[in-house]
Amino acid sequence: GMDKMLVDSLGDITITNDGATILDKMDLQHPAAKMLVQIAKGQDEEVGDGTKTAVIFAGELLKQGEELLLKEIHPTTIISGYKKALEVAIDYLYKISEPIDISDRNILRDIAKTALTSKAVHGARDYIADISVEAVLTVAENRDGRWYVDLDNIQIVKKHGGSLLDTKLVKGVVLDKEVVHPAMPRRVEGARIALLDAPLEIEKPEIDAEIRISDPTYMRKFLEEEENILSKYVEKIASTGANVVVCQ
Repeated sequence: GMDKMLVDSLGDITITNDGATILDKMDLQHPAAKMLVQIAKGQDEEVGDGTKTAVIFAGELLKQGEELLLKEIHPTTIISGYKKALEVAIDYLYKISEPIDISDRNILRDIAKTALTSKAVHGARDYIADISVEAVLTVAENRDGRWYVDLDNIQIVKKHGGSLLDTKLVKGVVLDKEVVHPAMPRRVEGARIALLDAPLEIEKPEIDAEIRISDPTYMRKFLEEEENILSKYVEKIASTGANVVVCQ
């Protein structure tokens, strides 16, 4: 479908053709309408596409269910019939499905391109499809002959500027942070990385404390002691051979 421009009560503008996003932005109060929003969200989270189809299909099921109610058919009977229909549909889908060879990148690329058809990546669909396939194959795991992909292992980092063709796949970790000093190197080959779950600074006491210094000499000694403590931290890290440090 075509893109829609949504304007909320605060004046924020969203341009999208994604059904889940459109429904999420709507101020809905009716329980049935909220249920349709959850259907769209579930479809988006599990499959990433087909949200509008899922909502239209669910709406038609509700419409047909209403007609059955008007014929005085008990809700329990309707629910039972829908469950049996679901079993038949799933069984049929398995029968018509075709196994995919994960080593066949052409078919994987075609699948990705099909999923991207309705997305706002028209001019870069082939390029994004190639990157998507490479990203998935990088994190895919074979467990007892079946392939599994944990999508949490793929992160999308957005940066302002550039075009979709500037998109890059980084097989590693992206830290969207600057170095603490401009003299630090921007690239380190063969890095030995230390990951610290604490900041490189002197921790403040948990209790409220106050130090009063009346003599400038003591002030200098106080600052020197802070520097000595930090120097010991640095020396201990350096002794491990680490030449890249990432801390909180």
